[in-house]
Amino acid sequence: MSILHRASFTVSAARLDQLPPPTTAEVCFVGRSNCGKSSAINVLTNQRRLAFSSKTPGRTRLINLFGIPDPMDSGAHLGFLVDLPGYGYASVAREAREEWADVLGGYLRERSSLAGIVLLIDIRRGVTELDRRLANWIAPTRIPVLALLTKADKFPYGQRIKAVATVKKELADIGALNAMPFSATKRIGLDTAAAQIENWISPKVVP
Repeated sequence: MSILHRASFTVSAARLDQLPPPTTAEVCFVGRSNCGKSSAINVLTNQRRLAFSSKTPGRTRLINLFGIPDPMDSGAHLGFLVDLPGYGYASVAREAREEWADVLGGYLRERSSLAGIVLLIDIRRGVTELDRRLANWIAPTRIPVLALLTKADKFPYGQRIKAVATVKKELADIGALNAMPFSATKRIGLDTAAAQIENWISPKVVP
């Protein structure tokens, strides 16, 4: 069984200073509102409702941590999956969007326990201006990034491969970047993505 399947909700925070101290590896999930982030987290953890998607995109503004228990130490965690707020939805007031961006940028720049970033991009939209802004925050950190091109089942195979090549080119300034097609509904790319995330959290643990 994948260690990701053991994830459970641990804590929510509206601000960075409400997060628990950085003690063990964290892998964060970030992407534009309505990009399929909640669905990706749920399928990777093999749970239907671990991550919630609001019926009104852009409404969920909390940072949610899902802990993965350490089998060798009761009460401790191997690491955390971190669901960051979706960004850039048009219906959210500009002031709120900027405050939101400060939280996202602050977490990505300052969180010392951050081991890897899962960037979710709707394969049909490609890299948007907001994705580019996020990439500008990520690039200087040198933290490795896994770009999941969600809803890949909407494209035929050849088109998926072209989309991946385009994303790699447009985000080339992120040094350690891996990009791949992904679909929560058809489970495209699921095993490969899970293996990458597991390795970030606990390289020595074999599920």
